[in-house]
Amino acid sequence: MPIHFDFGGFDPKSFTNNSGQDKADYTYDPQQSAKKPRKPIGTPVTRVLINILVTVLFGLGYFYIELPALNLQAEEFYVFVFMLCAVFCISAVVTSGFESTSANGYFGFLKKQCTIPAGIALLLVGVIAIGSLTSWVVFRADAYSKLLPMETGDFASEITEVSYNTIPMLDDASAQRLGDRKLGELSDMVSQFEVMNNYTQINYQGSPVRVTSLQYADLIKWFTNRSDGLPAYLIVDMVTQNVEVVRLDEGMKYTTAEHFSRNLYRHLRFNYPTFMFDEPVFEIDEEGTPYWVCSRIVKQIGLFGGTDIEGAVVVNAITGEHEYYEEVPDWVDRVYTADIVLEQYDYYGLYNGGFLNSIFGQRDVTVTTSGYNYLVIDEDVYVYTGITSVTSDQSNIGFILSNQRTKDTTFYSVAGAEEYSAMGSAEGEVQHLGYDATFPLLINIADQPTYFMALKDDAGLVKMYAMVNVQQYQLVATGSTVAEAEEAYRLMLAANNIIGNDEVELEYGDLLSETGIIAEIRSSVVDGNTQYFFRMEGQTTYYQISAGEAPVAVLLDVGDQVFMSYHQTSESEAITALQDITYG
Repeated sequence: MPIHFDFGGFDPKSFTNNSGQDKADYTYDPQQSAKKPRKPIGTPVTRVLINILVTVLFGLGYFYIELPALNLQAEEFYVFVFMLCAVFCISAVVTSGFESTSANGYFGFLKKQCTIPAGIALLLVGVIAIGSLTSWVVFRADAYSKLLPMETGDFASEITEVSYNTIPMLDDASAQRLGDRKLGELSDMVSQFEVMNNYTQINYQGSPVRVTSLQYADLIKWFTNRSDGLPAYLIVDMVTQNVEVVRLDEGMKYTTAEHFSRNLYRHLRFNYPTFMFDEPVFEIDEEGTPYWVCSRIVKQIGLFGGTDIEGAVVVNAITGEHEYYEEVPDWVDRVYTADIVLEQYDYYGLYNGGFLNSIFGQRDVTVTTSGYNYLVIDEDVYVYTGITSVTSDQSNIGFILSNQRTKDTTFYSVAGAEEYSAMGSAEGEVQHLGYDATFPLLINIADQPTYFMALKDDAGLVKMYAMVNVQQYQLVATGSTVAEAEEAYRLMLAANNIIGNDEVELEYGDLLSETGIIAEIRSSVVDGNTQYFFRMEGQTTYYQISAGEAPVAVLLDVGDQVFMSYHQTSESEAITALQDITYG
């Protein structure tokens, strides 16, 4: 029945509007105020077809944008299917006209109308649970420890002394600086393109280089240049530090900087919908043709554990032609990334004695150090990293070299300082210059394990090189060139009776020494380094040395007696380079 409100004797019906009608009537009728129910759309069959169509359209759009791998080992696959099930159920609610004021009502409706998608979702939850359990390292520690086959090698006999034209003297940050600077010199490109920051270190025609592609500066630049593609790529020589811009007759049209169908990720997904890929890397073959090497990721343990590589898809960056190789061509240098190699060694180091041992006893438990570098050996690129105990005692027990194409890995037992201790020792040698050391490489000098690293200034430019003995990291030698650093290092090893004098191979002739009194001293700044020039009493020849190589030079004055060592040079030469100078 109608409900009437009594306002304490106040009757709103006594008020009328200008037309003489009552202004308000506060009678409330629930039947008149009830909201009209929504009507279902069409017949049940029509509604199902609409729900399927909406789900398919959403799925196509999501797949085009997010590019999930259609693979039970891929996490994004489960997200994709769960979203499809959710979209179907939401569409079913809308098309049916169903309304409820409680969660139980909606749950009951979904139970009736969404049995199939709900069943699929529950099935996948079960797959995830079982897959995670079968991949759990607690149960599969032995399988994790065997992901990286390991051999043991002998450092002195297997690691030969590398030549200077195979030692990479730049790190990734320095290569990026050189590449950006080179592009800035090209007026026809600098306003339209940028340099990609993901440089790849490869072996190109016998030399270690880093290569990278250009990319469009922005979306507008892509729109105006996409018909021609990216016109060039960069090669940074890791030894000479020269940067070459390689201009292409036909531009690269399939890159990570493209959009729509020519985008490399989309190109890969549409042609290999079930493959999981690692991040593509840019490489060139021996003829200079640009390619993208896209390693295929597989899970070796259970459903989700033990990330590994199984071949790669090689894509021509110009034409988009592609082929999957289980064994890649020899010119390909990077299939296994350093991250995967280091992760697999850590599994080996942690779990080779079992899971419980990795937590409690920790007998023979080792891990990789927190850095790595690359070295070219026999036309292949190897990733190098040190191995230390899990207790992090600031020392290494050895190191590994892993082939980035084949994953062949060898452990070398070389006890000594870990890399960051060696870097600190090298920086201390030039602390007055404020140089920073790059992460070192381990090389063989006179059968001595030796850390080699570049020393950079605040601008990121390489100014000097340092060699540090692994077993006695207080033995540090520096030089403005690699040859100078090695020569000083060999002399230091001989002086400490680590090697014989017959193993000191001097690049610049015999090493001579003499004592004299300074008659004249001058200085000059050359390439940011202060050079000192000394003339001794009774001589006309000037002796030159850098303050960076002999800090004591800044303290010397006319009349000081000094002891000098230098190389035999031609009598006609007016300036002789000193190897060292000290107070006499």
